Amino acid sequence: MKIYTKTGDKGTTSLLSGERVPKYHERIEAYGTIDELNSFVGLLRSADIKKEDNEFLIKIQHHLFNIGSLLALGDKEVKFKMPEITENEILEIEQAMDKMDNNLPKLKSFVLPGGEQTVAYCHVCRSICRRAERLIIKLNTENKINKHLLQYINRLSDYFFMLSRKIAHEKDFEEIKWEM
Repeated sequence: MKIYTKTGDKGTTSLLSGERVPKYHERIEAYGTIDELNSFVGLLRSADIKKEDNEFLIKIQHHLFNIGSLLALGDKEVKFKMPEITENEILEIEQAMDKMDNNLPKLKSFVLPGGEQTVAYCHVCRSICRRAERLIIKLNTENKINKHLLQYINRLSDYFFMLSRKIAHEKDFEEIKWEM
C-alpha cells in the first residue's frame, strides 16, 4: 500500500464511512486536532518523565487514536467494528488525577504555563486538548457525538494540567502563579 493515493489532490478526503468531504470540514478539523494532540503526547513521552507516566500516556495515545477514528466515521453506517470510549476510560483518568492531587500542594491561584520544558509540553497538550474539545462540541451541535467521548476529552485536558503540576513538583520547579 502506497502512502499517497492522490485522491485528496483536489481538496477532499474520505471519512471512514466512504463519504468524501472537504479537507476543511469540521470533522476533519476535529480529528486532525486529535491527531495533533496525539503527536504532542508523543513529544511529551520523549521527555524526562517517570515510567508509569509514560505508560499511562501510551494508553492515552491509544484512546486518542480511537477518538480520531470515531470522529472520522461520518454519517453513514459502516460494516466494521469501531472502537469505543466508555465510562471506564473516564474513570481511569479521574483516578490518575486524584492520585496526583493527593501528593501536590493545594492550588490557590492560576499557574502560568511553562517553567521547565517537560512541564511546558504538558501545557501544550492541555491547550491543544481544549481546542479539540471546542471543535468536538461544535461538531456535536449537528452530529451526535458519544457523551463519553466528550467527557473523556474534557477530563484529559485536566489530566495534562495535573501532570504538569506533578512533574513540576517532582523536579522541584516552582510553579509561577498568575499575578493580576
